Amino acid sequence: MKGSFGFGRGMNRVALVLICAFAASAVGMGATSGYHLLKKYNFGAAEGSTREYFDYIMVDSGARRVYVSHGTEIKVLDADSGALVGNITGLKQDHGVAVAAEFGRGFISDGAQGKAIIFDLKSLKVTGEAKADKDADCVIYDPASKRVFVMNGDPHSSTVIDAKSGNVVGTIELGGGPEFAVADGSGTVYINLEDKSELVAVDSGTLKIKSRWPVAPAGAPTALAIDVMHRRLFSAGRNPQNLVVMDADSGKVIQSFPISAGVDAAAYDAETGMIFASTRDGMIHVFHEDSPDKFSEVDTVKTEFGAKTMGLDTKTHNLFVDTADFAEPAAPTAERPHPQRTAVMGTFRVLVYGR
Repeated sequence: MKGSFGFGRGMNRVALVLICAFAASAVGMGATSGYHLLKKYNFGAAEGSTREYFDYIMVDSGARRVYVSHGTEIKVLDADSGALVGNITGLKQDHGVAVAAEFGRGFISDGAQGKAIIFDLKSLKVTGEAKADKDADCVIYDPASKRVFVMNGDPHSSTVIDAKSGNVVGTIELGGGPEFAVADGSGTVYINLEDKSELVAVDSGTLKIKSRWPVAPAGAPTALAIDVMHRRLFSAGRNPQNLVVMDADSGKVIQSFPISAGVDAAAYDAETGMIFASTRDGMIHVFHEDSPDKFSEVDTVKTEFGAKTMGLDTKTHNLFVDTADFAEPAAPTAERPHPQRTAVMGTFRVLVYGR
């Protein structure tokens, strides 16, 4: 009711600001994130696949699409209903998807073929390909250079593709095995080097490495996210198991937090100030940016074992993760002294977490 509690119009504004500030600070004072399971979508085995395999999830929030890597196919879901709107098939072992919306094109990294598969965003039909290298893994689009960067794990390189023409314009020798990468939109691409426990900054125009920084106290970094406005990087590693907050210009480690085993994805939500890291152990670790120089642990959300890859919908703030049923590990042998649990064919599913 207008003017209730004796506040005038100006006081209402002040009260609203104070309430919002208190709510934001409460997140950083140990309040839970409120994230819980909202939906679950089950899918059968991928066509032509001989094992249950899944990797990156990419959410195109503007187009309301979720691209889910599933072995020999990319499943394209409606971000709101979960309906399957398309299925890009005929792949060998796909990993990630990058979207260059201004050119109406998407790019799929296929590690088994050593290629980037190009598809039309409207029809979801494959329209071409660009040669990358073996173990082509993470792929991102850099809007500043209008280029696509494919991370080639085993060759320790990145293949760079002009998004408009689809032609390869260069290769960057990284000096280590790349995992995830992010672009700041202003001409720098940041890349985790897992085997070197480093993060490198690359000029997306000249394709030269500008900086090389250690990520200690994290090690073997995989997941990476960025707060573009405040110039903060969030790099998460597996050995030691930590998420570190780094200055994107100096490489200085500002803060670090322990996390569970098998981290594989990270995300930053600019609207809420939340940072997320998902792990194979079945956890989503949630942190909050109280200020650019102070971060706090908010929550650990229990998901399911194997749900290590993740995508953030910046419109709804929902998180998409995927997993499958996992068999018990085989008996140890001399060749495989520490066997891992393997995913059961045909049990793939996508889980949606939100508030």
